[in-house]
Parts: sequence; structure tokens; C-alpha cells
Amino acid sequence: MCGIAGIIDFSLETVPKEKIHKMVAAIQHRGPDDAGVYTSGPVGLGHARLSIIDLSSNGHQPMVSDVSKCVLVFNGEIYNYRTIKRELENKGHSFASNSDTETILNAYLEWGSDSFSKLEGMFAFALWDGRSKQLHLVRDRFGIKPLYYYSTSSGVVFGSEVKALLASGCMERSLNWEALNEYLHYGASLGENSMFEGVRKLLPGHRIIVDCSGLKVLNYSSIYDVTDIDSSASSAIIKVRHLMDEAVQSHIVSDVPVGVFLSGGIDSSAITALAAKHYKGRLSTYSVGFDYDKGVNELSKAKNVADYFGTDHHELYLRGQNMPDVIERLVRCHDEPFGDIADIPLYLLCEELKGTAKVILQGDGGDEIFAGYRHYNVLSFERTWHFVSKIAWMLRGVIPKSQSYYRYMRFFQAMSQNDPALRMALLMTEEPYNSSPTRVLSHAARQRTLQFNPYARYQDFYERFKHLDPVQRMLYTDCGVMLPDIFLEKVDKATMAHGIEVRVPMLDTKLTQYVMGLPSSYKVKFGDKKWILKQAMRGIVPDSILDAPKKGFGVPYAYWLRTSMAPYMKSVLLDPETLSWGLFDKAAIELCIKEHIEGKRNNGFLLYKLLVLALWYKFYLAN
Repeated sequence: MCGIAGIIDFSLETVPKEKIHKMVAAIQHRGPDDAGVYTSGPVGLGHARLSIIDLSSNGHQPMVSDVSKCVLVFNGEIYNYRTIKRELENKGHSFASNSDTETILNAYLEWGSDSFSKLEGMFAFALWDGRSKQLHLVRDRFGIKPLYYYSTSSGVVFGSEVKALLASGCMERSLNWEALNEYLHYGASLGENSMFEGVRKLLPGHRIIVDCSGLKVLNYSSIYDVTDIDSSASSAIIKVRHLMDEAVQSHIVSDVPVGVFLSGGIDSSAITALAAKHYKGRLSTYSVGFDYDKGVNELSKAKNVADYFGTDHHELYLRGQNMPDVIERLVRCHDEPFGDIADIPLYLLCEELKGTAKVILQGDGGDEIFAGYRHYNVLSFERTWHFVSKIAWMLRGVIPKSQSYYRYMRFFQAMSQNDPALRMALLMTEEPYNSSPTRVLSHAARQRTLQFNPYARYQDFYERFKHLDPVQRMLYTDCGVMLPDIFLEKVDKATMAHGIEVRVPMLDTKLTQYVMGLPSSYKVKFGDKKWILKQAMRGIVPDSILDAPKKGFGVPYAYWLRTSMAPYMKSVLLDPETLSWGLFDKAAIELCIKEHIEGKRNNGFLLYKLLVLALWYKFYLAN
């Protein structure tokens, strides 16, 4: 796992090397083991290396093919690279290394851009073809690895993180108002948007061609290119078990030790079971408890799993002593305001492990592929909930108001909507439909933000998948919105900040192509979420894990903002400098804080998003 950065500028005879060095230095945390820069004519490529496969200097990047004048910088892992390598060797290609990087380069030399769809893994890379004078930017099909770009009048600046683009000195800084509206609703910008005007995220499964004629964005692979599976439940269970086993086996390939983040839940326990089976040596597992989890964690379950499979288990206990400092570091880590508070424990865990672990397997993607969230259960009875919610919403005036009232009314309001696309969007935000989070903005900022529809991305996905049943439609939508824009963003930034590579076997290509084609009734069966996965893991994972209710724990940010962090929150949001930006409405902010602290209404999510937004604006735009 690494960091990549670069510039292509057809107005220059030569891209200045010092610019590329600055870009690489900005993302050195992603690859502390090595760094390299290549410049030739209009292109400059940079790489920060975290050595995982072929630790020798043969894996150094940028990797150059002297014969073809093609140059590659690559971030990620290709899990089927050995299969592709054997095929290329049979076609006469020779290899100087055992790296997946060289396999990508030779695959391109053999098949051109058609080679990109052959790659299975997590990746973002830039490939300069000196023959055609074209730059190819490519991102994996689920968007596990990020890639940002900024178009200039004569080329493109790109990188694994926005901070690399900022270090280039080639982009201007201004606020993207559409992204702001999305952030206030969901805690992240969606799709191609970033919070910086002009900085785009390359969509999952997409590639860019840049040459002297301009820039072209193309879709080269889609997670939705699946075949509907018409199979008996018993056959599907056997197939899922086999594909899970293959996925984990391919994901433990590494020239450095591999561990597992073991929470004690179904996904991480399944990965631990299969990894322990195939791993050469004793597998390390890591579980974490925090001083703020109030005992609601799964440490005991995780230890039972670790003991069952004989792993070298480590329990880490972390204290959330200085949350303001951690939050400020995370703002700089993401380069954008990011409202998913779950990045705090992941960031602190990786900080604790820094220097002791390089490759970790984690269960992200299992909930979106196998249907692990409560809203899938709700949508499996969509018509019933739609009817009940309409009645509950009409009776809202006679129900006593409390914090629980607002939570339930938000749900009933979402499910009472006649538009199914709007129902999906409102289920994914804690902000009520009749009380827009933009109410905390100044009049001028609110007018600019309200030009944009915060539900547009969900409406686009609904139009694309409206022929599917409600559960399958939501699963497909979550895989295209929530997974890349929130959860995979969290995993990449919080872990790579400490030079740790996290792999997600649940998003293996063959596994997901099969499971996404299964009927939703195999995923949610009579209210039982993840049914097919549980059945596939019977006899492999203890029943006590498969049948246990999911507990987990949440970061108590709403409580912090009401108590210990209230003074800090006020000092940031009501600071004269913050209010001088013209972004916030002071009276609306004060009311939001007052309601929350007095316990009249839980505004925790909105206040946390505002706190992070204000810090980001101060760090990136105000100065």
C-alpha cells in the first residue's frame, strides 16, 4: 500500500521535479519505506512506498519499462497478480521482480487498457504511456483506494489524498457548495464531489485518459455487472463458503506478517477462522476496548474466537483523553470535513499499532454485501412500514416530545414518503426532512447551498435500480454511495495515516459478483439478516458467534458535546473568527447548542458535523 501523486501539464517542456517531491512529501505517511520521483517532458509521477510484496529494490516505484517508455505509480494490492503473471510469462514476458506492480505494467503492454478489467484487488494507479503521450488514471471497482484529481487548462494534478494536490501549488482553494449540502446531510461529500471546488474523486470502476486534447472519464468495470443467481439455498450456501475461503486465502498473500482486526462479530470472526486455516505461522488478532465504551463491547466474544482458533491475540485498551486534539488531527488526515465518528477508534487503534503491524484484514463490506444493517430488515417489510409510518406521522401532534420522539418521528417521516428514492436517502441521514441542517447556515450561505439537491445521488441510484426489490435496491445503492464515500474513506484515511494497510476480503471480486446476484431473500430471511453468510459459516465459526445479537459500541460524541467537550465546541463554533467567515448563523448555532445541552433535542450529529466543518474551514480555506 502506498501513496501516489503527479502532474501532467502539456504547456511545460518539463514538469519541475521539486513540485513532485513536495507532493510525495505531503503523503509520506502512506508509504514511509521508500519514495521515488519520475519526470519526463509534460509528466511528473511520484510515489511513497509501503513495502508489502517483494520488499527488495525491484519493487521500487515509479516503475519504468525502458522498452516501451511506460511508467507506473501504483497504490494497492492485486490479489490475482500471480495468475496474470503466469499468463504473461506464457506469452513471452519476463519479470525482474515478484511484485504486482510489474504485473500491471506488463499486462498493459500486452493488452492495453483492456488489462484494467482483469485486475482483482484494491487499487488506484497512474500509468504514463510515452508512446501515445497519454496518462491513464484508474481506480478499483469498489473504490477501496482513493484517487483525487484537479483539471487545469493544460492538464491534470492528481494524488491519493487532497493534500498532495494542495502541495503542488497548482490548484485554487474554494468551497464546493453542493458538497457542503451533502456533507450536512450525510457527513461526507458524495460521488465525484469533494469539499474543494474543482477537486474531483474518480468514481469506483472508472478510468481517465489525459492527453493533449483534454481529459476523458470512462467506466471500465462495474460491481453491478452481475448475473442473477438461480440456485437452491443449499447450493448457494456451499458456493458462498467456498468463495469466502478463496477470498481470505488470496488476501493473506504478503511478504510481511498479516493480522486481523477481530471485533467478535460475524464478519471479522469468519475472516479470522479462514485466515487461521491458511496462514503460514500463527495469525495475530487485535481487539480494542475504550474507556468510553461503557462496557458495551465485544472483547469477551473476540477473545473466545481467538482462543478457539489459537491466534496470537492482543487486547488493546485505549483512553479517549484528549478528543479535541484527536478530532483536529483527523480533520487534517481526511483533508475534508468527515462526520463519521467511527474513524476515532480506528485511528487510535492504528496509532497504537504503528510500527508493529503493516497488513491487517478487516470485515468492511460484509454488511453491504450480505445485508447486515437494520434498514435492510425494515425494507424487507417496506409496504407495512410505509403504511404504519403514515399513520404514526399523522398522529405526531398527540405524542409527548422527548429525545426518543424526535428519533422515532425521523424514522416515521422517512418511511411515510411516497417517493422510494427519498425513503432510501432519509434512512441514511439523521437529519429530518422537515428541518434541513442548512438552517444553521447564514442566509447567503443557505441560498447558495439550497441550489443543490442533497438527495440527488440516491434518486439517481433509484432510477438505475428501481426494477429491483426494495432490499436488493438498497444493497446496490449502499455499495455505490455509503460504502465508497463514507466507510471505505474512513478505513483508508484512518489507517494509512499510520502506514497500515487494511485489506477487505468481503469485497473480493468473485465473492461479490456471486453474492450480489443472489436474491435478497437469501440475505434477509424472515427478519434474519446475513442469513446466507451465517449458514455458510456454520461449522466453521462457533454458533455462539453466528447467533449472538450484534452489540458493538458507539462513540458517545453526543454525550461529550453535552458535557466535557461543550466548552471546546462553543469556543470553535461561536468564535468571532468563525462567525466572520459568513458561513454560519450565530442565533441558529446557539439554539442548536442550547437544545442539545439542555437535553431537549439530540443535535449531536449535526453539532459534530458543524465542529468538524469549522475546523476544516479554518485549516484549509480561512488562511
